[in-house]
Amino acid sequence: MSVLVGRPAPDFTAAAVLGNGEIVDNFNLSETIKGKKAVIFFYPLDFTFVCPSELIAFDKRFEEFQSRGVEVIGVSIDSQFSHNAWRNTPVNEGGIGPVKYPLVADVKHEICQAYDVEHPEAGVAFRGSFLIDEEGNVRHQVVNDLPLGRNIDEMLRMIDALQFHSDHGEVCPAGWNKGDEGMTASADGVASYLSSNADNL
Repeated sequence: MSVLVGRPAPDFTAAAVLGNGEIVDNFNLSETIKGKKAVIFFYPLDFTFVCPSELIAFDKRFEEFQSRGVEVIGVSIDSQFSHNAWRNTPVNEGGIGPVKYPLVADVKHEICQAYDVEHPEAGVAFRGSFLIDEEGNVRHQVVNDLPLGRNIDEMLRMIDALQFHSDHGEVCPAGWNKGDEGMTASADGVASYLSSNADNL
């Protein structure tokens, strides 16, 4: 499993269903996210079990991502037509409804292979999530096995931490949340932070 953190996010062009329901043949990552932060998340298959809970959770927090200037993009090995059918299936029937972000069709498995999240036996993507900064570099990644659903709020926390570091130059200690104290990346900074926060870690 490759670690992409600190490296440029692999670019791709593929068919997709956009957040407005339009089907396109040439969705391009770098054009879509140019100058913006983005979250790309992979999931195994449409019309499955854990997956709809994750996609709905992303959709329910879509405005929170947008308010932070972050694009959200989902990817699986299903076709754009399967994505479209799933979007048009009501939630109470196992669908995801009209989610507000693009779903990319990785039918040739090229994207999940480029991000190194393809399951070696099942031939579908693990639940991989990648936070990309405005320069197109991966700053955070997490990969879950197929039965383990993601915590979408943790991705929002990572976005806030990255923004805090960008704004203030300080680093974010364990369990940091928006509004918490940061840490100066020095011996004195560590000592100062731990002297008042060690008991709460």
